[in-house]
Amino acid sequence: MFRTPLNLFRVLAVAEAISWTLLIAGIVLRATTDVAIGVTVGGGIHGFVFLSYGATAVLVAKNQRWGVLPTVVAIGSAIVPYATIPTELWLHGTGRLAGEWRLAATDDPRDSAWHDRLMRWFLNRAWLLAVLIALAVVVLYVVLLIVGPPGGRD
Repeated sequence: MFRTPLNLFRVLAVAEAISWTLLIAGIVLRATTDVAIGVTVGGGIHGFVFLSYGATAVLVAKNQRWGVLPTVVAIGSAIVPYATIPTELWLHGTGRLAGEWRLAATDDPRDSAWHDRLMRWFLNRAWLLAVLIALAVVVLYVVLLIVGPPGGRD
C-alpha cells in the first residue's frame, strides 16, 4: 500500500483532514449539547494523526530531497483545518511526490551522507522503520497528554 512516497503521504494527508472533521464535530457537539466526550475522542484521534502526518512529512521530505519551503509548508499545513489536501495536490502537481523510495545509493554525491545512508538502511527495513516511527509518535503523544491540552486545563 505504501510502495511509494506519494501513497504514504496521500493517505496521511487525507487522514489528517478526516481527523479535523472528527475534532470539529466534537467541538460542535460540546457546544450544542454540553457533551464533551466528542472533543475527547475527536481531539485524541486528531492529535495522534497530526503527529503521524508530521512524521510522514519529514520522512517523505527527506526521501524526496525537498528544500526548506516545501517541507515547512507540508508540516505546517496540518495546523490549518483541511490544508493537507491542497498541500498534497500542490506537492503532487509540482512533481515533489514523484518517484520511489530511495532504497539504493546512486551516483548523486548526496547519497554518501551519513543521514542518507541511515535513511536507506531503515527504508530497506520498512517494518522496523514503521515500528520506530509509531513508537516515537506514541511516546510524544503520551508526553503531550501529560503536559496537557493547548490553552491549559479547565
